[in-house]
Amino acid sequence: MEQSRIRNLCIIAHIDHGKSTLADRLLLRTGAITPREFRVQLLDDMDLERERGITIKASAVRMTYTAQDGNAYLLNLIDTPGHVDFSYEVAKSLRACEGALLVVDAAQGVEAQTVANLFQAREVGLTIVPVINKIDLPTAQTDRVKEELKTTLEFSDEPALISAKEGIGVDELLERIVEKIPPPSGSSEAPLQALVFDSSFDAYKGVIVYIRLFSGQVRVGEEVLFMGTKEVYQVQEVGIFSPKAQKRDGLSCGEVGYLTCNIKDPKQVHAGETVTHFRHPASEALPGYRPARPLVFCGIYPINPGDFDLLRDCIPKLQLSDASFEAQIENSSSFGMGYRCGFLGLLHMEIIQERLEREFGLHLVATTPSVVYRVVLKQGKTMEVENPTKLPDPASIERIEEPMIRAFLIAPSWALGAVMQLALNRRGTYHSTEYLGTERAMLVYELPLSEVLVDFHDRLKSATKGYGSMDYEFIAYQPADLVKLDILLNGDRCDPLSCIVPKEKAYTKGKELVEKLKEVIPQQLFEVAIQAAIGMRVISRETVRPLGKNVTAKCYGGDITRKRKLWEKQREGKKRLKTFGKVQIPQEAFMAILKV
Repeated sequence: MEQSRIRNLCIIAHIDHGKSTLADRLLLRTGAITPREFRVQLLDDMDLERERGITIKASAVRMTYTAQDGNAYLLNLIDTPGHVDFSYEVAKSLRACEGALLVVDAAQGVEAQTVANLFQAREVGLTIVPVINKIDLPTAQTDRVKEELKTTLEFSDEPALISAKEGIGVDELLERIVEKIPPPSGSSEAPLQALVFDSSFDAYKGVIVYIRLFSGQVRVGEEVLFMGTKEVYQVQEVGIFSPKAQKRDGLSCGEVGYLTCNIKDPKQVHAGETVTHFRHPASEALPGYRPARPLVFCGIYPINPGDFDLLRDCIPKLQLSDASFEAQIENSSSFGMGYRCGFLGLLHMEIIQERLEREFGLHLVATTPSVVYRVVLKQGKTMEVENPTKLPDPASIERIEEPMIRAFLIAPSWALGAVMQLALNRRGTYHSTEYLGTERAMLVYELPLSEVLVDFHDRLKSATKGYGSMDYEFIAYQPADLVKLDILLNGDRCDPLSCIVPKEKAYTKGKELVEKLKEVIPQQLFEVAIQAAIGMRVISRETVRPLGKNVTAKCYGGDITRKRKLWEKQREGKKRLKTFGKVQIPQEAFMAILKV
């Protein structure tokens, strides 16, 4: 097809504003799928995505649409996630497109992730088509949302009004896509420049590389060079997604598709890589992506130590489909061999653990998550600490710096007081307020990342009765008065339960932790002392009483000395158990610490 009739676009929106439903409707309307093949959330391949009703992975699909001018147009659509933890998937998709549909819920209006995604799209220079979805809802406030788009997001164009679920306005939206979004630039005659925006692994074909061609052509049998790794491969297969994979002889400038080169090692392919011809290479690589910076770290260990080899094989395959996930081998005194993993957020961490368990049949335990701290030593050296156990001796530390974020909190006007109090309790610094109409406002706060990791979003939803939303961006590191809080079980330090906390909150947090652990650690045959300590100083203690066993039940009558001998023997046995016995820590203990 002529390059002037190709349109590459993605759908961006806040979570649950109808991106996947709109993608389903576009596929049906353009005939990419038949009504018989249709199912809700068609582009969400994982069971996990369908169960939770969220998009985790960006999906590419090709559609053909005949416009009112009689011409057939090729639409390459990429459906993206909406949750802030998967913003790297959105960033990758934006680089492969010329335009974006910004979908806003007619009932919810502009929310935090809407603003964040829009800023990302404008930064890349995309043409943005505003879309108001769910206009058929009884609670829809179309006029208010139109006003928000004009005043807050500075759109001069009239937004497209649709109901993706009912199919209202979809034909008009397709016409607007053809009219507003520009065709791809570049030439098919120029040297090949193809951007790798995603990849997956197939046991038979090896790595499947998803590409968008910015210039040139690629065909089966040609030798291609991956400019980042300098590796040369022969193209085995080329194709498109419509929505299932379909083989083609080749792809040309402006098209989106995939290629396979029998690459068996997943580490050889990176998102943002540029593919070119080996014999006639391009003069320079495409800009690619800014590397994703993990913000949350935790340890992942197999419950059965014998499964470590399987985990070691699975991690690179998962990293292939999720470039923002980092992992390094780590040895723990409590759990044995495992991985120290970096994630973009808590939901991202939860999804990765669940994918490893479902897709590869592993049984895993995850430790308490933490952020990356920057430690400046008295000798002048600077080191990054993502694991609290690696924090140097306090006597050698000049200062500890923690990561700060700028949080955008959107809430109804009547809940602003509660949201401000929540941010204040989490060591937040007020920045500004911007009103989105008469009923809602956006508060901007600077907060330590560690304070928003666990339950901040849940508390925000509670304070705003479900109407609040948030998004954040990393700013910089700032010095803070922090200490390492250790948990001791029978005098032994339990490294996976250690955490770094503000000094003024250390006593309260330590007390809450030991009280919670007392509830979740099961009784043993010996007494278990749970202590919270800062350095050598114990600040809180609880005791798990031992299981009772009536060793004198068999004694009926007779001299009391016989019973005393049995009690003395039992006491000695418990003392020995306490010395050699090992306290089993259930996964619930780590989840309980998250709640604290």
